[in-house]
Amino acid sequence: MRTYVFSLLIFLYAGIASAQELNCQVSIITDARLEVTSVEKEIFDQLKQTIYDMMNTTQWTKDKFKVDERINCNIQLQINSIPSPGTYEGSMQVQSTRPGYNSSYNTTLFNFQDDDIQFAYSRNSVLIYAPNQYRDNLTSILAFYAYFIIGMDYDSFSLKGGTPYFNEAQQIVSNAQSSGAKGWKSNETGKRNRFYLVDNVLHQLFEPLRLCNYNYHRKGIDALYDDKLKARQAIYSALSELNKVVATRPNSINLLNFVQAKLVELKNLYADAEIKDKTEVVNLLKRLDPTNASKYQDILN
Repeated sequence: MRTYVFSLLIFLYAGIASAQELNCQVSIITDARLEVTSVEKEIFDQLKQTIYDMMNTTQWTKDKFKVDERINCNIQLQINSIPSPGTYEGSMQVQSTRPGYNSSYNTTLFNFQDDDIQFAYSRNSVLIYAPNQYRDNLTSILAFYAYFIIGMDYDSFSLKGGTPYFNEAQQIVSNAQSSGAKGWKSNETGKRNRFYLVDNVLHQLFEPLRLCNYNYHRKGIDALYDDKLKARQAIYSALSELNKVVATRPNSINLLNFVQAKLVELKNLYADAEIKDKTEVVNLLKRLDPTNASKYQDILN
């Protein structure tokens, strides 16, 4: 009887249990040319756990998530240099996925390498995000990507559903601009930083990209189980919306990241398609991202 009651309690608890929004895996690597002391290795181990705790235990939204509803994402932090004890520079690869309806398949929503990573961290430090405050650069960077990941995910389930979270990310950018750290301003060399990521996604000219995100996933990926041919047609139609972005903002960071994140997926989706359909989607992708035209050619093989 005790075993039965205990099992029942576990079942009831599991049914009402809620979780935070993110299921974030974290890894830290160092440049092969960088000499890392045993003390620094210990600090990196702590840093990895600290980042993990912040991303996975902070409540980023007011919504309730079940454990199996969390957004799967990955952060890989590469340390390239240690300018002084306790200060670090490098890059950060951020990726998120979401499952297709009625399947075990996961599609990539966001995959971006941020090369403007600078931060200070000391042993036993704790990262705590406070809305509308700039505390330190690493906390702001992580909070920015948490909200951007959530925004991309919500946009894939409802049209422009991620707007509140992109607004939060934009506020983090605004708060961080006075820090002097890289990646937060519009006047930096190139347009591949956090400022442009969120500024673009909220700009009216990029609404076709947000429409594409929604239709690609809800009418394409989520429909594959029921009708693969129809789903593939919906995916092509969704990608065609991006022609409008190319006409006004060619080579924009958001468009290129979206298309390039889908390359392997599209190759698999079109593996059994008619040559006419393969050629059609390849020509479209080449127009959207001409610099990587040779990579999209692989879809024809």
